[in-house]
Amino acid sequence: MMRDGPFHGRCLCGAVRVTAARLDDEISACHCDLCTRWGGGVQMGIEAPADGLSIDGPVKVHRSSRLAERGWCDTCGSAVFFRYVEDRDTGYLELSPGLFDNAGGARLTRVVYADRRPHGYWLEGEDVARIGRKSYEADNPHLSQETTP
Repeated sequence: MMRDGPFHGRCLCGAVRVTAARLDDEISACHCDLCTRWGGGVQMGIEAPADGLSIDGPVKVHRSSRLAERGWCDTCGSAVFFRYVEDRDTGYLELSPGLFDNAGGARLTRVVYADRRPHGYWLEGEDVARIGRKSYEADNPHLSQETTP
C-alpha cells in the first residue's frame, strides 16, 4: 500500500538525495542473476511513483537489460534505483531500501526467484511470499529473456 510522505533518503556519502512524495510499505527482494550481480547477493526495492520523486546528485545510470536500467551514486557507489524503461512496466521504479532510515518503514513481503537463492541465504518472515522462477516468469513472461538459465 502506498503511503504519503514526504520520505527523505540519501546514499552512503550523502551526495545523492532522494525525496519521495509517496512510498510503498512493502519491500520486494530478488535473486535473479541480474539482481544478484547488481546487489552483491540479493537486491531489494521499495516501489515509488516516478511523479513526486526527486533524485538529486551525481547519479550514473546503466541500461542493465533490454527492459530496465539501474542507477547509483557516482561518488560512493550506493545503489539508488531500478527502473523499467520498456515493455508493460515502463516507468515502474524501485528505490533501494537502504536510502531511508529503517527502510522508510517498509517491510519485506515478497522474494522472487526464491528457488535461485544461494545456499545458506534465507530471508526471515512467515508472511513473506516466496515465488520461484517458473511461477514468476509464468506471470511475467516478458521477463523470461532477462535472466540467465
